[in-house]
Amino acid sequence: MRIDLHTHSAVSDGTDTPAELVAHAAASGLSVVALTDHDTFDGLDEARAAGERYGVEVVPGMELSCSRQHQSVHLLAYGADPANADLAAEMALVRDGRTGRLRPVLAKLAELGVPVSEEEVLAFVGSSPSVGRPHIADALVAAGHVKDRTEAFDRFLADGGPAHVGRYAIDIGRGIDLVHGAGGVAVIAHPWGRGRERLLPAEVLADLVADHGLDGIEVDHQDHGADARAGLRELAGRLGVLATGSSDYHGTGKVDHDLGVNTTDPETYATLRALMAQRAGAPGR
Repeated sequence: MRIDLHTHSAVSDGTDTPAELVAHAAASGLSVVALTDHDTFDGLDEARAAGERYGVEVVPGMELSCSRQHQSVHLLAYGADPANADLAAEMALVRDGRTGRLRPVLAKLAELGVPVSEEEVLAFVGSSPSVGRPHIADALVAAGHVKDRTEAFDRFLADGGPAHVGRYAIDIGRGIDLVHGAGGVAVIAHPWGRGRERLLPAEVLADLVADHGLDGIEVDHQDHGADARAGLRELAGRLGVLATGSSDYHGTGKVDHDLGVNTTDPETYATLRALMAQRAGAPGR
């Protein structure tokens, strides 16, 4: 049984439709795949329908944009109720903030000598309910300014980069509380990737478990080297939380993140499913 719990479709910043993603998951030998688009549940119905056709179990998920100390932190939410008013309102603020910074980012890019127009960016948005930095990166690639999304982020768009513009994001502790309030299971995504161990050291992750009931840590991820994986796995075991693994698949939008490149242990997934079922049946859900 092969299980991938972190993927993105064209409903956010991936390149596959939700149905295409599930078809590719089946072709990759996955039994279970979670659709975790950024700050939206919009692709879940299409993904579930495709799952029935291809014999793939689709886990309802979402990746919530959060922050700590004004830096980006991502939170994977599994089984949360899309109709929950509090979570939906915060997600809408995040999406509005992402779209609202488009013009300031484009102005900075123009000043840096790599101009792209709003129309060029919007051509890559597709069915996504908001405009994200990956869409700007795609426009930069199409204009010949960079070779791929990675270069676009490394040179211009990453947090603190020369074309970065801040936006609204949810405090990570509140994000966990919102996911729980919507009956979901909360797992920190790639916490030690790309230098994030300074932002989310072991003691901070432990505090999020103690103070907010964080349910898990994404351990096996392409942004984590062997030492990070070993440290996070030990930490998850010590804290008694889930240790998940996944691809963070974005279709052609992210290299070296093929479906199933990292997977979640079936026993861990069984525990996740039990938590989802328990919370789905909680009073008020």
